[in-house]
Amino acid sequence: MALKIRLARAGTKKRPFYRLVVAEATAPRDGRFVEKVGTYDPRLPKDNAARVTLKDERIKYWLSVGTKPTERVALLLGKAKLAPMPEQPNRPMKSKPKKKAQERALEKADKEKALKEAKEAEAKAKKEAKVAADAPKEEGAAKAETSKDKAAEG
Repeated sequence: MALKIRLARAGTKKRPFYRLVVAEATAPRDGRFVEKVGTYDPRLPKDNAARVTLKDERIKYWLSVGTKPTERVALLLGKAKLAPMPEQPNRPMKSKPKKKAQERALEKADKEKALKEAKEAEAKAKKEAKVAADAPKEEGAAKAETSKDKAAEG
């Protein structure tokens, strides 16, 4: 008989309220349980003392017997210092942007890349034009020097 400390939902539609219960792992979520060890009301602000109420002694007993808490309950127990704080699992697929957002990001990256390439091409063209504009002056100066040299010789 594997036991778990988990949340059992109570409350009405759109108004959740949870009981922390010790239940068999195979029992239904809101079904049969061994013992009620606390409550959790997610609608209350995080700093409110009534948001999570726990029976410390009973929870310590069940943990000592080998009952495993679920992820959410482990977080609640860790915040209450009744158990070590669990590592937050990395869920990259859940935090990943959805398909349309990815498409928009890809389009934006393509536009930025095209704009950057256009600016680079424009800068390169300006540089080449400047070099081309300076080149005839140098050629003309070189021709003038050669004609002066020829005149001096002759």
